[in-house]
Amino acid sequence: MNSNSSLPSDATPTQVLGACPHDCPDTCSMLTTVAGGIAIKVQGNPAHPHTDGALCTKVSRYTERTYHPERLLHPLKRVGPKGAGQFERVSWGAALQDIAARLQAIASRSEDAAQAILPYSYAGTMGLVQGESMSARFLHKLGASRLDRTICSSAGGEGLTQTLGGKVGMRVEFFAESRLILIWGSNSIASNLHFWRYAQIAKRNGAKLVCIDPRKSETADKCHEHIALLPGTDGALALALMHELITNDWLDHDYLAQYTLGWELLRERALQWAPERAALVCGIAPEQVRALARDYGACVAGGAPAAIRMNYGMQRVHGGGNAVRLIACLPALIGAWRHRAGGVLLSSSGAFPVQKAALQRPDLLAGKTPRTLNMSTLGDELLRPASAVFGPAIEALIVYNSNPAAIAPESGKVVQGLSRDDLFTVVLEHFQTDTADYADYLLPATTQLEHWDVHSSYGHTDALLNRPAIAPLGEAKPNTQIFRELAGHMGFTDPCFADDDAALCRMAYGDAVDFDELLAKGFATLRTPEAPFAHGNFPTPSGQCEFFSARLAALGLDGLPSHVPNYEAFNTSTQYPLAMISPPARNFLNSTFVNVPSLQEMECEPVMEMHAADAAARAIQSGDIVRVFNARGEYRCKAKVSSRARPGVVNGLGVWWRKLGLSGTNVNQLTSQNLTDLGGGPTFYDCLVQVVADGKRC
Repeated sequence: MNSNSSLPSDATPTQVLGACPHDCPDTCSMLTTVAGGIAIKVQGNPAHPHTDGALCTKVSRYTERTYHPERLLHPLKRVGPKGAGQFERVSWGAALQDIAARLQAIASRSEDAAQAILPYSYAGTMGLVQGESMSARFLHKLGASRLDRTICSSAGGEGLTQTLGGKVGMRVEFFAESRLILIWGSNSIASNLHFWRYAQIAKRNGAKLVCIDPRKSETADKCHEHIALLPGTDGALALALMHELITNDWLDHDYLAQYTLGWELLRERALQWAPERAALVCGIAPEQVRALARDYGACVAGGAPAAIRMNYGMQRVHGGGNAVRLIACLPALIGAWRHRAGGVLLSSSGAFPVQKAALQRPDLLAGKTPRTLNMSTLGDELLRPASAVFGPAIEALIVYNSNPAAIAPESGKVVQGLSRDDLFTVVLEHFQTDTADYADYLLPATTQLEHWDVHSSYGHTDALLNRPAIAPLGEAKPNTQIFRELAGHMGFTDPCFADDDAALCRMAYGDAVDFDELLAKGFATLRTPEAPFAHGNFPTPSGQCEFFSARLAALGLDGLPSHVPNYEAFNTSTQYPLAMISPPARNFLNSTFVNVPSLQEMECEPVMEMHAADAAARAIQSGDIVRVFNARGEYRCKAKVSSRARPGVVNGLGVWWRKLGLSGTNVNQLTSQNLTDLGGGPTFYDCLVQVVADGKRC
């Protein structure tokens, strides 16, 4: 519903302050126009400097998503076989009573039996309240298995932490003053729009923009240079840049001496990576390496600020954590941190003083130490039998803020696990997603327009508040209320289960953020230094930029960052000769927005981008149906012969719902459950495939 044609004639429009809930670094401040109790428009808040009145195409259509005719509005109970998506309507009371009884029956068998219950959630909302607050309290009290939430950023986060001391970096607004910006592993136009605005200001003022990405993205189109390296070779490129900085003495020796740890060791390693060696690994020309190093090194002598904007695509490979470590080392070599417009930014989330313990109440564990399972290996975990090492087999799964059947790696195994008749599955959702089809109970959750929440950001340093703009549709309830009521049915009487959402919002930052300012403006800017590491003061144990990590060495790992090759190395397979990456579709966000008609129309259908040479070698033309396969499974979609794909790499755009695919699968049928070198993250872009024509053409 995007117009006011059905509104009462006396409905006076009002605007409600909110925040975008989705997994994007921009975390925009929103204004929702409401008339007659109906949200008629969602727009960016012009008073918020980072949002500047603009939203991405996806979120600007948020009313279309909220009022979607297929929105879940009532609790549902499965009546058909698992996966058939057949449900009947039930009351909230009946649903919660039965769910509580089923969970209680599992948990009461023995002291640690509740570990057979597993939550699965991620960033369907990034909200601190509707994310992990009341849900965490419930699960802690229950003693359920804990979830290691690794699916997006854990490798990069660990790489930053081991080098800079946390998820910290430049303030995004100062990219506007940079003279050289390396956009590394990011299609900013699609996934970091408001950073792109600052980059454009810098470009108009004479800055050079370089895009480093296997795909010739929309962002690459707008940069001065595109370096199309092979997936998983970013660390090799960073080492070769260091090699050139060292051999040409493009270094800030004073900064290195005062504010870094392990420079001589890193120097020795970098000198082993001449441009020719790195170029061979990366699949690029040696002169591209030299030219990039010249540009970066020139900023030392000229005193011009050089900045690097990383994003999380480049860390979804075997060596992703080490690659982030290497790139995060680069600014210290040239003293880029001396400038407020110099340094690196991958995530700013470490700047936020979130009161996690107050929200999540780990004290409710009362001394219990449940096992922790990695969300990136869900397929294996659901199929794993009970053992002395693993503990009890998973008997119940509670899914919220996620769609694991579509987004988890090696989804064939995930679906096999979800299909188990002996697995009791509860899903909190807005729509009947791929995962929802396997639920025993499907519970309708509110959207961002219908509940309270508080947000941090990983792309800027403003806290935001979301007010409910409209009443919940149908019988939908906030996540918090669902877990609050479920706790009541379980007999949990701790006073914390009575905290309402407004109280949780106030709790999120405690006294560190002025809540009255959030109420009045919708956002509050954190007080952070303009040039945080101009004089060292890194939040590492040493206070220095740690090229060498004693913490990693103590774990038996390499204390120095290094290039770690892919599990599925590009040049070693003849059976599966193409590397596949699966970057986000511009108008979807993972599996969210896939069913919004106007956005689906923009994306049209699932496609696999191929370079002309790779397509010609297989007699494939644009529009042909192709079979993309490896040992883990196969995925059928349409081919798109495109200059956006580099030779040897195919791009499977977007995490489409499986049920919308030609054969009921998506790209994650092909990805593996291998984990990254650091942080236990997924390796979505470390994936070899073969592509063949399927004998049909559209």
